[in-house]
Amino acid sequence: MTGKHSFLLSAITLSLAACGSHSPEHNQAASTQIKTEEARQIAEDAYVYGYSLLTTEITRVQMSNVAKTEGLHAPMGQFLNIKRYPPAEQRAVSAPNADTLYSINWLDLSEPQVFSHPDMGKRLYLFPFTDLWMTDFHTPGARTTGGKAANYLVTGPGWRGTVPPGMSQIKADTRYVVILGRTYANGSEKDYKAVNALQDQYKVTPLSAWGKPYTYQAPPVNPNPGFSMTDAPQKVILDMGTEGYFNKLAALMCKDAPPAAIDAPLLARMATIGLEPCKPFELSKLDPAVQSAIKNLPQDALTLIGNNKQTMGRMANGWIVTKGLGVYGTDYMKRAVVAAFGWPANLQEDAVYPNTEVDSDGQKLNGAHKYTLTFAKGQTPPVIGFWSITMYEVDKGWWFTPNALNKFTVSPRDNLKYNADGSLTLYFQHDSPGKSKQANWLPAPKGDFVPMLRMYWPDPATPSVLNDTWIPPKIVKVE
Repeated sequence: MTGKHSFLLSAITLSLAACGSHSPEHNQAASTQIKTEEARQIAEDAYVYGYSLLTTEITRVQMSNVAKTEGLHAPMGQFLNIKRYPPAEQRAVSAPNADTLYSINWLDLSEPQVFSHPDMGKRLYLFPFTDLWMTDFHTPGARTTGGKAANYLVTGPGWRGTVPPGMSQIKADTRYVVILGRTYANGSEKDYKAVNALQDQYKVTPLSAWGKPYTYQAPPVNPNPGFSMTDAPQKVILDMGTEGYFNKLAALMCKDAPPAAIDAPLLARMATIGLEPCKPFELSKLDPAVQSAIKNLPQDALTLIGNNKQTMGRMANGWIVTKGLGVYGTDYMKRAVVAAFGWPANLQEDAVYPNTEVDSDGQKLNGAHKYTLTFAKGQTPPVIGFWSITMYEVDKGWWFTPNALNKFTVSPRDNLKYNADGSLTLYFQHDSPGKSKQANWLPAPKGDFVPMLRMYWPDPATPSVLNDTWIPPKIVKVE
């Protein structure tokens, strides 16, 4: 994006320098064209800039503008706790996980809120806090704070009060934030119950009620939020059109999501087309040529964002390894891609998720064939937390593969069988490789599939996926 802008400014400079050799009419036409193209580029950059904010806000409303906890919805300030891994037939959330149970809570920080969790023992857990801009700004968890019980005072922009004794303060830059908690569970009924007991103790309490008897009351439902409560955020955003999108962006930036200081250069450019926080954006006030140039901006921008998806990760041994997520600085395109196709994302220090669609020959992985993945002795995924590989069938999304074992992942908790030389071979195929190899088998669908390696709390010491000194080995087709 920066390179494109620099190229555009160079082109403008060259064009202006050449104006003296042409007629006034030609000069005027060239100037108009330059202004139109510059305005179109500013509008495109502004659209990409705001995509994470609008995606998060729409997701917030759709998940929390409800009267009671049900399915994947819960009122503001109330924990939605997922009690079991999703079944194979689930099609609500693409790329589901079968390692941790989710606990989700949207907070309104117009009043500070106290988040509390019990003693977690040695169990791996994390509670990433994500703001409206989709920035992960704090992550209490086993990696960062250990297992002891804790209370955190979560405060919004501009709060200047006193933090009560025994609490740590978490400062947010936006009015609304979401806690996307994850607690490890091994999938057994006994462990599910143990995790559910912990989940029941995850609490959020308004600061004014802290230390007093408190009964939660859901806030009133807004019957007209201004957009669909059921359509996917991508569609909701497209349906806003250019003017609706920019008006929503300007309104959110006014109070609920103030722009960061590092955004000042882009905000100055946005102001030149009439897009500013707290001010209405009127498309009709722009030159007719500019109006025409950005008429199809929503679809054009989404296409541009989609085209950048392939640049997100590094390709290694056929695996796509994506890092540097959760905090984006001024990389607005990267942030927009995550918002559009993977909202939100963990910090790389908490989790990295390599995935692949191809074998060692670059051919699509398909259940008509049999494959192996072999880690050399001492070269299994280097993690402090845990690792697993999840199998997804590809059908307009990534979904669990139904199978007789009801097995969606393979990991050390399967009591994996190592080879005589200390190496570890995993089997990706539709039919069982035999009883002696079944612990190491990850059942595949009959069609195309994608294995995803989940590495929770990657070990930062070399060899490490964090510094590219460890990469997953190639998947080899054996039949």
